[in-house]
Formats: sequence, C-alpha cells, structure tokens
Amino acid sequence: MISTDVLALTGRYQMGNYSRYPVVFVRGEGSMLFDAEGREYLDLLGGIAVVILGHSHPGVSRAVSVQAKNLVHVSNLFHVPIQSELGKVLSESTIGGKVFFCNSGTEANEAAIKLARKWADDGGKAGAHEIVVVEGAFHGRTYGGLSATAQPRYHKGFEPMVPGFVTVPFGDIAALEGALTEKTCAFLVEPIQGESGIRMHPPGYLKEAERLCRQNRVLFVVDEIQTGLGRTGTMLASTRFGVLPDVVTLAKGLANGLPLGAVVAR
Repeated sequence: MISTDVLALTGRYQMGNYSRYPVVFVRGEGSMLFDAEGREYLDLLGGIAVVILGHSHPGVSRAVSVQAKNLVHVSNLFHVPIQSELGKVLSESTIGGKVFFCNSGTEANEAAIKLARKWADDGGKAGAHEIVVVEGAFHGRTYGGLSATAQPRYHKGFEPMVPGFVTVPFGDIAALEGALTEKTCAFLVEPIQGESGIRMHPPGYLKEAERLCRQNRVLFVVDEIQTGLGRTGTMLASTRFGVLPDVVTLAKGLANGLPLGAVVAR
C-alpha cells in the first residue's frame, strides 16, 4: 500500500485527535525507521520515550513470539508464571514494594491516585482525598491523570476535571509545604518534567518534598513513566536525587512498545 492510500484511509476512518506528520512508517531496525517509499530516518523520538531497546530488537521479538505461542490472555482471575516473575523483578529493582499491572502510563497513575485515597481512608485519615501536583506536570489523558496534569491547555474542552487536585508552582518548596494539609493524601511528582520541556527541580527540592510528606503523613508518589527504567543511568531517576518514594508508576519503556504499565507501592 502506498503512502497516499494510507493517509487517505486514516483521514477517512480515524478520528482526528492526533496531528500526524504525512509519513508512513513500515519497518524499523534499531534506531532507524523506514517509510513506505524506502527512505531511512534516524528515530530520535522512540515512540515518545517508549521504544527503549530500539525497533525489532531480537530479544523482544523472540519473547513476544514465544509468549504468543503459549498464552496471550487469561485475565487476572488466574496466575501466570511470567507475570509473577516480572513482579519480583520490578519490586526488587525499584522500591521493594508490591506491584499492580495495567496497560499504560495513564492507567498506572489512575491506580496510584485511587491507591492514595484508599490508603488515607483505610489508615485513619478519612476525608483526606486531595493530591498535590506540580505546575507543568503531565500525568496522562484519562480523567484522573488529566486532572492531575497541571496544564490548562490539556483540560480545554474536557471540563469539569475530577476534583481534589491542588497545584503548586514548579520548584517552590514553601508553596508545597503550605499546600500539605489534613485533607492531603499524596504528593504526585515527576522527578524530571518532560512535557513542559526538560525541567529539573531545584537542588534538594525532591529530598525536602520527601521529608515534608513523611512529616505530614502524606504519600510520596513519583511518576517515573518517562524517567524510569534506566533512562537517567539508574533504574529510577528518584535514586539520582536520593529519595525513596512510597509509590512509583512505570510504563513506556517497560515493554518496548507493547501496552504495559505498573504501579509499585511500599
């Protein structure tokens, strides 16, 4: 199928919520992509930080093939060996907690939001439902993740957002301290922001944020969907800043393009 046919089919049958470049990719190899006309591209996007091992990685292709021949789906009503093994790997290589699997990063953040509120309700902080987030953050496009995404441009046209999210200015530790009240159940933060430009918190910010969370009996939830899995040289970027989250969310590079997300909670 030639590119013009693909573009026409997409335009006719798919909703136009994505702005797509007029390029049709048909094959990938390592860090290279190839379009329908045979042109070669250096892929500097990686599926927006997803294809962490490159395209057509032989180990990934082999693992997918073997598993597909054995078993694709039986639901969480039953046990699956490979799932139990992956839970162990993720727990021991991150924060030592228990793992919940899902399909994407925004689902992981949805689960973390629910977990934080349930933790507060079960732990004697009844009514503590607010989650503090940072200006410029991006936590996904489902309603919970979108409501936690402190960028009004993403909210436009989808209001009202889910209530219970409090936004503090980027890098302002005093504002964070003031926002943590008896109604707060969690502070949700990316160790390095990605969707607002690559933005680093001021030195010591995350460490002080962790201290404030402990002091106020608030969960310290770190969104490592874009920064985790070795992208900063350690399994979690949090490690670089000397903090130990209560909850970590993971996805993107976790399955090199297949739909997989995870929450790890201590």
